[in-house]
Amino acid sequence: MAFSLFYAFLAFMVVMYFTPGPNNIMLLSSGLTYGFRRTIPHIVGIVIGFAFMVATVGLGLGTVFLAYPILQTVLKYAGAAYLIYLAAVIAMSGPAKSGEEKARGPMTFWGAAMFQWINAKGWVIVIGTITAYAAITQFPLNVAIQTVISLVVGTVSTVVWALFGTALRPILTSERLVRAFNILMAILLLASLYPVFMDA
Repeated sequence: MAFSLFYAFLAFMVVMYFTPGPNNIMLLSSGLTYGFRRTIPHIVGIVIGFAFMVATVGLGLGTVFLAYPILQTVLKYAGAAYLIYLAAVIAMSGPAKSGEEKARGPMTFWGAAMFQWINAKGWVIVIGTITAYAAITQFPLNVAIQTVISLVVGTVSTVVWALFGTALRPILTSERLVRAFNILMAILLLASLYPVFMDA
Protein backbone atom coordinates (compact mmCIF):
# COMPACT_ATOMS: atom_id res chain seq x y z
CA MET A 1 0.00 0.00 0.00
CA ALA A 2 1.20 3.53 -0.80
CA PHE A 3 1.10 4.88 2.76
CA SER A 4 1.88 8.48 1.82
CA LEU A 5 -1.06 8.48 -0.60
CA PHE A 6 -3.25 6.77 2.01
CA TYR A 7 -2.54 9.51 4.56
CA ALA A 8 -3.13 12.16 1.91
CA PHE A 9 -6.49 10.52 1.16
CA LEU A 10 -7.35 10.40 4.87
CA ALA A 11 -6.56 14.12 5.19
CA PHE A 12 -8.69 14.83 2.10
CA MET A 13 -11.65 12.95 3.57
CA VAL A 14 -11.39 14.68 6.97
CA VAL A 15 -11.28 18.12 5.36
CA MET A 16 -14.12 17.40 2.94
CA TYR A 17 -16.36 15.78 5.54
CA PHE A 18 -15.88 18.32 8.33
CA THR A 19 -16.08 21.53 6.31
CA PRO A 20 -19.55 23.06 5.87
CA GLY A 21 -21.63 21.61 3.06
CA PRO A 22 -25.28 20.73 2.47
CA ASN A 23 -25.21 17.62 4.71
CA ASN A 24 -23.49 19.33 7.64
CA ILE A 25 -25.65 22.45 7.46
CA MET A 26 -28.83 20.35 7.44
CA LEU A 27 -27.57 18.27 10.37
CA LEU A 28 -26.73 21.41 12.36
CA SER A 29 -30.23 22.77 11.77
CA SER A 30 -31.86 19.40 12.48
CA GLY A 31 -29.94 18.98 15.74
CA LEU A 32 -31.13 22.39 16.88
CA THR A 33 -34.73 21.96 15.73
CA TYR A 34 -35.37 18.30 16.60
CA GLY A 35 -32.55 17.20 18.91
CA PHE A 36 -29.88 14.53 18.42
CA ARG A 37 -32.02 11.42 18.92
CA ARG A 38 -34.55 12.36 16.23
CA THR A 39 -31.70 13.28 13.86
CA ILE A 40 -30.10 9.81 14.04
CA PRO A 41 -31.91 8.41 10.93
CA HIS A 42 -30.68 11.45 8.99
CA ILE A 43 -27.11 10.79 10.20
CA VAL A 44 -27.24 7.08 9.31
CA GLY A 45 -28.75 7.85 5.91
CA ILE A 46 -25.89 10.21 5.06
CA VAL A 47 -23.17 7.82 6.24
CA ILE A 48 -24.56 4.68 4.58
CA GLY A 49 -25.78 6.50 1.48
CA PHE A 50 -22.47 8.20 0.81
CA ALA A 51 -20.37 5.10 1.48
CA PHE A 52 -22.63 3.16 -0.93
CA MET A 53 -22.08 5.90 -3.50
CA VAL A 54 -18.28 5.67 -3.11
CA ALA A 55 -18.43 1.89 -3.49
CA THR A 56 -20.72 1.80 -6.54
CA VAL A 57 -18.91 4.59 -8.40
CA GLY A 58 -15.56 3.03 -7.53
CA LEU A 59 -16.69 -0.39 -8.76
CA GLY A 60 -17.80 0.85 -12.15
CA LEU A 61 -20.84 3.08 -12.14
CA GLY A 62 -18.50 5.97 -12.85
CA THR A 63 -17.99 4.62 -16.38
CA VAL A 64 -21.71 5.16 -17.05
CA PHE A 65 -21.34 8.84 -16.20
CA LEU A 66 -18.27 9.10 -18.43
CA ALA A 67 -20.19 7.51 -21.30
CA TYR A 68 -23.29 9.68 -20.74
CA PRO A 69 -22.16 13.08 -19.38
CA ILE A 70 -25.74 14.38 -19.67
CA LEU A 71 -26.61 12.25 -16.61
CA GLN A 72 -24.17 14.26 -14.49
CA THR A 73 -25.72 17.50 -15.73
CA VAL A 74 -29.24 16.27 -14.93
CA LEU A 75 -28.18 15.16 -11.43
CA LYS A 76 -26.38 18.45 -10.83
CA TYR A 77 -29.41 20.61 -11.60
CA ALA A 78 -31.86 18.25 -9.91
CA GLY A 79 -29.66 18.51 -6.82
CA ALA A 80 -29.62 22.31 -7.07
CA ALA A 81 -33.43 22.43 -7.30
CA TYR A 82 -33.79 20.09 -4.32
CA LEU A 83 -31.35 22.15 -2.24
CA ILE A 84 -33.39 25.29 -2.96
CA TYR A 85 -36.49 23.44 -1.73
CA LEU A 86 -34.64 22.24 1.41
CA ALA A 87 -33.36 25.76 2.09
CA ALA A 88 -36.96 27.05 1.98
CA VAL A 89 -38.12 24.30 4.36
CA ILE A 90 -35.27 25.03 6.78
CA ALA A 91 -35.83 28.80 6.62
CA MET A 92 -39.49 28.36 7.61
CA SER A 93 -38.73 25.90 10.43
CA GLY A 94 -39.12 26.86 14.04
CA PRO A 95 -38.66 24.62 17.07
CA ALA A 96 -40.79 21.47 16.85
CA LYS A 97 -43.78 21.75 19.16
CA SER A 98 -45.42 18.77 20.82
CA GLY A 99 -48.42 18.81 18.48
CA GLU A 100 -46.14 18.81 15.44
CA GLU A 101 -44.04 15.80 16.35
CA LYS A 102 -45.79 13.51 13.87
CA ALA A 103 -46.68 16.16 11.31
CA ARG A 104 -43.09 16.99 10.47
CA GLY A 105 -39.64 15.90 11.42
CA PRO A 106 -36.03 15.62 10.34
CA MET A 107 -34.98 13.99 7.10
CA THR A 108 -35.53 10.23 7.00
CA PHE A 109 -32.87 7.57 6.44
CA TRP A 110 -33.93 7.00 2.82
CA GLY A 111 -34.29 10.70 2.10
CA ALA A 112 -30.76 11.37 3.37
CA ALA A 113 -29.31 8.34 1.55
CA MET A 114 -30.90 9.28 -1.78
CA PHE A 115 -29.90 12.92 -1.36
CA GLN A 116 -26.22 11.95 -1.68
CA TRP A 117 -26.72 11.24 -5.39
CA ILE A 118 -27.74 14.84 -6.07
CA ASN A 119 -25.36 16.48 -3.60
CA ALA A 120 -22.84 18.61 -5.53
CA LYS A 121 -20.23 18.49 -2.75
CA GLY A 122 -20.74 14.73 -2.50
CA TRP A 123 -19.84 14.32 -6.17
CA VAL A 124 -16.69 16.41 -5.69
CA ILE A 125 -15.64 14.07 -2.86
CA VAL A 126 -16.48 10.89 -4.80
CA ILE A 127 -14.72 11.97 -8.00
CA GLY A 128 -11.65 13.05 -6.00
CA THR A 129 -11.69 9.79 -4.07
CA ILE A 130 -12.00 7.52 -7.10
CA THR A 131 -9.58 9.39 -9.38
CA ALA A 132 -6.86 11.07 -7.30
CA TYR A 133 -6.56 8.34 -4.64
CA ALA A 134 -7.22 5.16 -6.60
CA ALA A 135 -3.55 4.17 -6.38
CA ILE A 136 -3.52 3.68 -2.59
CA THR A 137 -3.55 -0.05 -3.35
CA GLN A 138 -4.74 -2.52 -5.99
CA PHE A 139 -8.32 -2.65 -7.26
CA PRO A 140 -10.78 -3.64 -5.77
CA LEU A 141 -9.11 -3.43 -2.33
CA ASN A 142 -8.64 0.31 -2.87
CA VAL A 143 -12.42 0.78 -3.22
CA ALA A 144 -13.03 -1.29 -0.08
CA ILE A 145 -10.55 0.84 1.90
CA GLN A 146 -12.07 4.07 0.55
CA THR A 147 -15.55 2.88 1.48
CA VAL A 148 -14.50 1.95 5.04
CA ILE A 149 -12.72 5.30 5.52
CA SER A 150 -15.87 7.02 4.26
CA LEU A 151 -17.96 5.14 6.83
CA VAL A 152 -15.62 5.99 9.73
CA VAL A 153 -14.93 9.65 8.91
CA GLY A 154 -18.55 10.18 7.85
CA THR A 155 -19.86 8.81 11.14
CA VAL A 156 -17.62 11.06 13.24
CA SER A 157 -18.33 14.15 11.14
CA THR A 158 -22.11 13.78 11.00
CA VAL A 159 -22.37 13.02 14.72
CA VAL A 160 -20.24 16.09 15.57
CA TRP A 161 -22.36 18.41 13.40
CA ALA A 162 -25.65 17.07 14.77
CA LEU A 163 -24.37 17.32 18.36
CA PHE A 164 -23.24 20.89 17.71
CA GLY A 165 -26.77 21.77 16.62
CA THR A 166 -28.20 19.97 19.65
CA ALA A 167 -25.83 21.84 21.96
CA LEU A 168 -27.30 25.12 20.71
CA ARG A 169 -30.79 24.17 21.94
CA PRO A 170 -30.32 25.51 25.50
CA ILE A 171 -28.80 28.72 24.09
CA LEU A 172 -31.32 29.44 21.36
CA THR A 173 -34.38 29.12 23.54
CA SER A 174 -36.92 31.36 21.83
CA GLU A 175 -38.82 30.50 18.65
CA ARG A 176 -37.55 33.76 17.16
CA LEU A 177 -33.90 32.82 17.69
CA VAL A 178 -34.42 29.32 16.26
CA ARG A 179 -36.10 30.79 13.18
CA ALA A 180 -33.29 33.33 12.75
CA PHE A 181 -30.69 30.55 13.06
CA ASN A 182 -32.53 28.38 10.54
CA ILE A 183 -32.75 31.29 8.09
CA LEU A 184 -28.97 31.68 8.40
CA MET A 185 -28.57 27.93 7.76
CA ALA A 186 -30.84 28.21 4.71
CA ILE A 187 -28.68 31.04 3.34
CA LEU A 188 -25.53 28.94 3.87
CA LEU A 189 -27.24 26.00 2.15
CA LEU A 190 -28.01 28.21 -0.86
CA ALA A 191 -24.40 29.46 -0.82
CA SER A 192 -23.26 25.85 -1.19
CA LEU A 193 -24.84 25.93 -4.67
CA TYR A 194 -22.15 28.34 -5.89
CA PRO A 195 -19.82 25.58 -7.18
CA VAL A 196 -22.71 24.08 -9.18
CA PHE A 197 -23.34 27.25 -11.13
CA MET A 198 -19.69 28.30 -11.23
CA ASP A 199 -18.96 25.20 -13.36
CA ALA A 200 -22.00 25.75 -15.60
